[in-house]
Amino acid sequence: MKKNMGTIDRTIRLIVAIVFAVLYFTNIVTGTIGLVLVILGAVFVLTSLISFCPLYLPFGINTCKTKE
Repeated sequence: MKKNMGTIDRTIRLIVAIVFAVLYFTNIVTGTIGLVLVILGAVFVLTSLISFCPLYLPFGINTCKTKE
């Protein structure tokens, strides 16, 4: 699995995941939408940790800087 996420992309995903978790656990967002946000946040954390986003492949997106 080749990395396709850069540092800025990973950082933004982690921040968004933290915001989703705070919204859910402080009961600002509840119910089905809250669960969807928590699951999406978990996916963001996972993809940030492994630096790979499967959705980037079909579109040819690569935010990881390559060494020349």
